[in-house]
Amino acid sequence: MSDTGATAPGSRPAPQGCPVHADAPTHPTTRDPAHPFDPPPALTALREKAPLTRLRYPDGHIGWLVTGHELARQVLADPRFSARSELKRVPVARPGTDPFYGSPALPGWLVDMDAPHHTRLRRHLMGWFTARRTRALTPRVERIVDERLEAMAALGGRADLVECFALPVPSLVICELLGVPYGERAGFQRNSATLFKLDATAEQAATAMAELDAFLADLAGHRRRSPGDDLLSALAVGGELSTAEIAGVGALLLSAGHETTAGSLGLGALALLTHPDQLDRLRADPSLAANAVEELLRYLTIFHFGVPRSPLEDVTLAGHDLRAGESVTVSLSAANRDPARFEDPDRLDITRPTSGHLAFGHGAHQCIGQHLARTEMRIAFPALFARFPGLRLAVPPAQVPLGEDMGFYGVHGLPVAW
Repeated sequence: MSDTGATAPGSRPAPQGCPVHADAPTHPTTRDPAHPFDPPPALTALREKAPLTRLRYPDGHIGWLVTGHELARQVLADPRFSARSELKRVPVARPGTDPFYGSPALPGWLVDMDAPHHTRLRRHLMGWFTARRTRALTPRVERIVDERLEAMAALGGRADLVECFALPVPSLVICELLGVPYGERAGFQRNSATLFKLDATAEQAATAMAELDAFLADLAGHRRRSPGDDLLSALAVGGELSTAEIAGVGALLLSAGHETTAGSLGLGALALLTHPDQLDRLRADPSLAANAVEELLRYLTIFHFGVPRSPLEDVTLAGHDLRAGESVTVSLSAANRDPARFEDPDRLDITRPTSGHLAFGHGAHQCIGQHLARTEMRIAFPALFARFPGLRLAVPPAQVPLGEDMGFYGVHGLPVAW
C-alpha cells in the first residue's frame, strides 16, 4: 500500500512499512510568469533547503527529489540506481497510465533498461552518434538549415519559427539518419507529441505508441529487403535485433530525437530574443556559438520534470537512508541552476564556463544523441540570426505559448517578424 492507501493504474505499491511524511511536497510545476525560463520558485526553494528532500508522487508514494548538482551526478552515475521502467513513477499527475512507467520496458526502449539489456542495445547505436560521425553530417545539416531559412524568407516578413524552422530542422536530420521518409512526418510528429503530452489519456498514448511501432516495424521490414545507407537499414540487416526491437529503437530515436532538439531551438530562440545583450554578443562574435549552445542547454534544461531512478538496494545518500524500490526523481533543471556549481546561475551568459551541466543527463544513460543535437543548434542559431538580422518577436513575450503541458519544456509556437 502507498502512504495514502491507494495506487494509480500502472503504478507499484510503496514498500511495506514506508514511513509516513505527511508534509512531503508534490513536484512543483508552477513557474513565475515574469521568469518563464526559470524553474518553479518552489523547486528552487526545495534545493535551497537541501539537495535531497522527500517527494510525494501522484499515487501517494513518498519518494525522493534530488535538486543539488553534485548529488544529481552521483545518483545518475551510480549503477545501484535503476532506470528500469517497472520501477519508475511519473512525478506529476497524468490522467491515465503512462506507457513508459510501471511495467517492463517496451522492446527497444533502452532508456528504460539497465545493463546488460541497455548495454546490448546501445552498442548497436553508438557508432552512429559519435562526435566524429556527427561532424561528418555537418554539411548536410548546414544545407537543411539554409533551405529552411530560404523557405521562411519566402513568407515575406512574418512566420511561426517553430513551424518553419525549429521543428523541421531536427525532423529532417533525424529522418535522414534513420532512413525515415520525411513525407511521413505528419504522422510521427502527431504521435510523438501525444506521447509527451501530460494530459494524454492512457488510450491516446497507447494508440500513438501502437501507430509508431507499426509504422517503424513496416519500415524495418522494407529496409531488410532493400537496405540503404541509414541506421534502420543497418539494424535490419545486422540480424541481431528483432523487428520489435528495431521498431522500438526507431520510435525512441525518432520521437525524442526531434522533439527535444525542436524544444531547445524554439525555447533557445525565445531566450535570445528576450535577452538582447546576449543576442548582440552572438551576432558580433559567431565563434561564441558552441559555448552559447551549452549555456542555453544549462539555462533552459527542457527536461523540466527530471529523470526517474530507483535504488535496487538500500542506499545511504546525503545522510538519508533510501530504501530499495523507493522512487527518486533527479531534477536536472534545479541541478543546472545550483549556485554551488554555477556562479549567478539564474543569469543567461553565453560566455560563462558551462562544463558539467546536466542537460543531457550523466552516466551510462547520458543522451546518445547529444553530439547531433549540439551540432544542429551550433549551426542553426548563428544562421538564423545572420539571415534575419532584424528578427524580433511578433507578439509580447507573455503571449508566446509555452509547453508546460509537455514532458519536454518548450514553445508550441513562436510568432516572429523581420
